[in-house]
Amino acid sequence: MTDCVLILDFGSQVTQLIARRIRENGVYSEIKPFNFPLEKIKKMKPKAIVLSGGPSSAIEKKSPKIDNEVFDLGIPIFGICYGQQLMCHQLGGKVEASDEREFGRAFVEVVGNGGPFEQVWKKGSKHEVWMSHGDRVTKLPKGFVAVAKSPGAPYAAIADDKRKIYGVQFHPEVIHTPDGGKLLKNFTHKVAGCKGDWTMANFLEREIENVKRKVGKKKVLCAVSGGVDSTVVATLLHRAIGKQLTCIFVDTGLLRKDEAKQVKKMFADYHVPLKQVDASEYFLGKLKGITDPEKKRKIIGAGFIEVFEKEAKKVGKVDFLGQGTLYPDVIESVSVYGKASSTIKSHHNVGGLPERMKLQLIEPVRELFKDEVRALGRELGLKQEMLDRHPFPGPGLAIRIPGEITREKISILQKADEIFIKALREEGIYNEIWQAFVVLLPVKTVGVMGDSRTYEYVCAIRAVTSTDGMTADFYDFKHDFLSRVSNQIVNNVKGINRVVYDITSKPPGTIEWE
Repeated sequence: MTDCVLILDFGSQVTQLIARRIRENGVYSEIKPFNFPLEKIKKMKPKAIVLSGGPSSAIEKKSPKIDNEVFDLGIPIFGICYGQQLMCHQLGGKVEASDEREFGRAFVEVVGNGGPFEQVWKKGSKHEVWMSHGDRVTKLPKGFVAVAKSPGAPYAAIADDKRKIYGVQFHPEVIHTPDGGKLLKNFTHKVAGCKGDWTMANFLEREIENVKRKVGKKKVLCAVSGGVDSTVVATLLHRAIGKQLTCIFVDTGLLRKDEAKQVKKMFADYHVPLKQVDASEYFLGKLKGITDPEKKRKIIGAGFIEVFEKEAKKVGKVDFLGQGTLYPDVIESVSVYGKASSTIKSHHNVGGLPERMKLQLIEPVRELFKDEVRALGRELGLKQEMLDRHPFPGPGLAIRIPGEITREKISILQKADEIFIKALREEGIYNEIWQAFVVLLPVKTVGVMGDSRTYEYVCAIRAVTSTDGMTADFYDFKHDFLSRVSNQIVNNVKGINRVVYDITSKPPGTIEWE
């Protein structure tokens, strides 16, 4: 049986990174709300437990707590930031609000040792970490010793080797803590004794058997977009159940240039049967005169469901729907207080299918992060070029055309976008970027091209870097590249006479134009 590390989430915006770091070391991890029942924890039999950070104060009466019996299970525990403070507070230590708050880069001085800190830190040395706290531990519970301190935290790292309970005030899961990955690996492997044998090959074998067992001889529908997630899911399902799978690709007319042809060829190359539906006229008609971006999303979502349901009826009796729900979707669908949100995002980002279809879900990648889905795709033999593709939104170009959508605008944007993406590949920087695209602005300017005056659209090019798709920063292009690609767009796309470059960063949330 594969080892599992349980992460109890107290609402930190970087909790997902804890799971990612642990999985990178070959150990499977799961995130559950902080109030995950004790009996379910026992049933899971985790090799270790991690308490995440969070925005609350451990000394407030209504702050999230855990059952004290968790500390008596004999399972190694690692508390991070709020997790450390809560641990100390519940075990008899003292936590107080501090006038010396620490946010961002800080340095800790090592004053002791133990558990995950051994062989990583030496007494007397100093190490860079990433802090984010206002409260601090001022008195340790019985049995704990100090391992490190900082100017704002006298107990920046603590250890109770007898009970194998440890805590840090900083965030080891973020890249801004250089030794963070080593500390987490020491905890999971040396302290908790995890074997580190969780691999994509094992995962694939297990999921194929799970699909076969759940589906039996029944049929499965799968909506595909040509993106990484749905392609990986469709390929996995086809390997598991073969002809029992029907894949449906709805061409909304809002795709990248020649996208429909490329998707058809790709599925033919992988020998996965695909039913393609050209619904471009339908969607253009529905979107006529619509300028509000949220209305566009809802119209496209409802239209996709209508078209998909119509095509599904032609297949006959179907019991299951294959869907590319990812682990971040699952986590985000439950708040820190354990209340389910109204819907889980579908892989199409346009809403789920109606209950009247009465289909059971098959979600083979719901335990995986985006980079892990790509690794699974490689295990399935999919081409790296496809797996490296930038994310593309379900509503497609509709959210890259502010204002009314017309066939002319779509054509202009497709041509400009194709030139931009091709230039990134030729420059050898496509894979350095998380997502890149062109936006057709609802603005026209006067220009002079040759001996003629023009009155044409302005487009914006955008490229961002990201590790998790939650936060993003602009990609710092060289000036000569921007000059070259701008000239190519203006010279080759009739309808655009000016190109601007968007260099805004994005906070947590969507990294799309909206």
